[in-house]
Amino acid sequence: MEVNIDYRRVNPLPAQPGAGRIASASDYKVCREIMRKASKNYSTASNYLPAELLPHVEALYALMRVGDDRVDVSHQGFDSPVEAIDHWEHTYWQAFERGDSPHPVLRAYLDTSLRFGIPSETMAPYFRAMREDLTVTRFPTFQDLLHYMDGSAIPVGRAMTYILGVRSTGTVEQALPGADSLSIAMQLSNFWRDIAEDWCKGRIYLPQEDMQFFDYHENDLAAGRLTPKFIDLLEFQFERTEAFYKRARTSVRLLAKGQWAVMSALEIYRAILTDIRSRRYNVFAGRAGARPWQKAGLVLKAYWQVRQS
Repeated sequence: MEVNIDYRRVNPLPAQPGAGRIASASDYKVCREIMRKASKNYSTASNYLPAELLPHVEALYALMRVGDDRVDVSHQGFDSPVEAIDHWEHTYWQAFERGDSPHPVLRAYLDTSLRFGIPSETMAPYFRAMREDLTVTRFPTFQDLLHYMDGSAIPVGRAMTYILGVRSTGTVEQALPGADSLSIAMQLSNFWRDIAEDWCKGRIYLPQEDMQFFDYHENDLAAGRLTPKFIDLLEFQFERTEAFYKRARTSVRLLAKGQWAVMSALEIYRAILTDIRSRRYNVFAGRAGARPWQKAGLVLKAYWQVRQS
């Protein structure tokens, strides 16, 4: 289902004295184009958001995608990826200080942040994680991986919670742990799906302590060895990931809006694990995930889950 947005009706907040302009309709359209090109799963789930919230979710996604791409895709215009990330962070904080930005994505996100009361500090760990991406390629323990995701994943879920709001019976603080769990589960699912792709980039997100425990080594990973030890290693990670999905599922009902979209995202990303199992854990050949017709079924499943909560 494609949601048609009239971006002329995404009215920015009235500018405060000295704040300058905030966001225009074209700024939000830039964000939508970034999200649609970058993430099929995220885009599918976002289609089930209330239409008035979708542009703001796109602004959030685009903010983080620009930083990700400066690490993994191109730092064109800068001498190094570090300089590119430093510039993105400087421009971010400058936007909040000045109430304006020369970058369309930051203008849109600034408007979104002010509209929904997202603290500017929410994104501070994100910039730290992007810098770590440039130098940290191994994670000795799962706790080290959680520390990384505290910047790479959790800020998304927390900002989303502000955008969607919480029911009058709860508070944002009560909803944030569930948002954190869902962010972690979704990123872990991506890590297990992208093991081969990340290896080609020189990164391993499987905790080193777990690889050692299951006697699966980097030379096995380099050769794409699909052994019983590797299957046991993945199943261990899947069980860990499922625990985060379970915690996240119970907190969806706290949201004031967008419950269907959030539950759809949960089911679509969780289906990555299901598909990897159906492929007999072969993450070295093809990209796991739900097919379009399967996503439709998962979205319907999510609808009924939300209705019954």
